[in-house]
Order: sequence, then structure tokens, then C-alpha cells
Amino acid sequence: MENTKSKGRQGEETAAAFLREKGMSILGCNVRCALGELDLVCRDGRTIVFVEVKSRHGTGFGSPQESVSASKQRKLTLLAKWYLQRHRLESSPARFDVVAVDFRHHVPQIRWIPNAFDAKE
Repeated sequence: MENTKSKGRQGEETAAAFLREKGMSILGCNVRCALGELDLVCRDGRTIVFVEVKSRHGTGFGSPQESVSASKQRKLTLLAKWYLQRHRLESSPARFDVVAVDFRHHVPQIRWIPNAFDAKE
């Protein structure tokens, strides 16, 4: 279990560094509440960006971005609403991005999918 957490943390750190290089500010990592956890919360200009990070170290489970199911999107929507209310950012534009990190090569391969999905009710 700890190895899985360590690999997940490595993916999130890699994604955060990548997004910083792209000009985004990191507002929070592993933001938790009773509903669950947001991997990364960023700011891209005026837009609040909720980033789901998916990483792979092998080929057994398909591509990382494929694992962001409709139910996961609904959960992320609830978490984003909670975050925006808690930080009084309801009037800020927001979006959901997915960053897929593939560690199967010597250098991690990163695929960034801005505006990956719309908020789900």
C-alpha cells in the first residue's frame, strides 16, 4: 500500500512541476475533506483548475486518463463545489484538467488534458 501511495505522490509531484512550468500556480496538493480528495488545485490566470492526476508504472490498467470515469467526474464536481464555497471563490471561473503521467520510460511522459470534462451533477 505504501508503495502505491509513494508512486501516486511521485505522479502528483511530477504533474505539479509540469503545470508550474506552464505558468500555473499551485494552490493546494491533496486537498482533503469528508467527501474525498482533490489531487491538485491550481490557478491559471483567473481560472481555478481542479487537476486529477493519473499515473502509470505499467501497462496493465489502460491509459491513466481512461480511469477518470463518469462517477469519478461527479465526485470531483462535488469536491470542486466544496472547495469553491470554502474559499469563497464561487464567482471564479473553474475547469477540470487531467494530467496523465507515464513512468514506463526513462523520462516520465506527461499528457495534459485541459478542460477534460464538464462539471457533472
